[in-house]
Amino acid sequence: MKTLIIEGVRTAAPKIKQFVLKAEDNAQLPQFEAGAHIAVQLKDGSSRQYSLIDFGENLPYENQRYTLGILLEQDGSGGSAYMHSLRVGDAVQVDVPKNDFPLIEDDRPVVLIAGGIGVTPIISMAAALKRAGKAYALHYSGRTLDGTAFRDELADLCGDALNIHSDDDPERCLDLGALIPTLDTRSHIYVCGPKGMIEAVRETALTAGFGKEQIHFELFASAASSGDDDSDGFEVEVKSSGEVFWVPQDKSIVDVLEDGGVDLVYDCQRGDCGICQVDVLEGEPDHRDVVLSDDEKAAGDVMHICVSRAKSKRLVLDL
Repeated sequence: MKTLIIEGVRTAAPKIKQFVLKAEDNAQLPQFEAGAHIAVQLKDGSSRQYSLIDFGENLPYENQRYTLGILLEQDGSGGSAYMHSLRVGDAVQVDVPKNDFPLIEDDRPVVLIAGGIGVTPIISMAAALKRAGKAYALHYSGRTLDGTAFRDELADLCGDALNIHSDDDPERCLDLGALIPTLDTRSHIYVCGPKGMIEAVRETALTAGFGKEQIHFELFASAASSGDDDSDGFEVEVKSSGEVFWVPQDKSIVDVLEDGGVDLVYDCQRGDCGICQVDVLEGEPDHRDVVLSDDEKAAGDVMHICVSRAKSKRLVLDL
C-alpha cells in the first residue's frame, strides 16, 4: 500500500463528495486506464474500492493526482462514512490501480449508461473515448436532477454526447425499453450503477439482439444489499477440511471464511467480477450476484461467495 494525502474535498452533489489525492512527495502516481479503481484502507484494516475519475484534463501519463467520487451510503458498512469524515491533509493508504471494467479496443460503436454514483468510471470512459477520437453516447440517470453529480464537468467533456435523465421528471426519465432497441446492435454497451439497472440493461439488450459479450457492467453498492435477509444466518462447510462456519446476517461468506483462515480468491466484493465463484455441493444458494444467468442461478450448482447467501440452513462448498 502507498500513503496518499487528501489534497482537496468538495461536495459534488447531495451525499456525494469529490476527493483529490496526491503522493506525500508530489511524485507521479501509477498510471490507470478508464474503468480502473483503487482500494482504500479503512481504520479497521479492511478496504473499499473506489473508481478513479479522469475528466480528460490531463494526458493519461500525467497522474500526479487521483480523483474519487464517493456517495455516503446510509445503510453501508462504514466505508463511505469513513471517507466522508476525511479532511484536507489527512493521509490514507491505497493500493495500485486495478481494472475489472476496461474498455474494449475495437471499432464498434459505444454506448455508456450510468446510474447514480456509477457515473464515476463512466466519466473516465468518456474521456478515453474522446481522447481516442471515437464517437459515443452517454446516458446518465439519477433519482433527481440535483442528485446527479459532475453535471458541469460532463457537459464540458461530452457536449452533445451527454444525455441526463432523472426519475423525478417523466420527460427526463431513462426508458431503457425505448432506448436500447434503437441502438446499433454492433455496439458495446457499458453500464455501471445499481443491480436493478444492470439487470434491466442486460435483459433488454439481450432481447434486442445484442450478444452477451457486448454488454459490460460494474455493480455499484454491494449486491448483497439489494434484498433483505430475514434469517439469523446459516452454516457453511468447507468440504476439503470439514470445518463448519457460522455466517451471521451482517457478514459475507468471504468475510467469515477468511477470518477463519480459509485461503480464498476474490476481488470485487460486489458480485460482478465472478472471481470468487465456487461449486455448491449441498444446500440452496441465495444468488445476489449479476454474473450468473437465470438458468445458472436456478441450477444452484455454483455461487459467488462475496455477496450471495443461503436459502437453506447449510451450504457445503467445494473449497
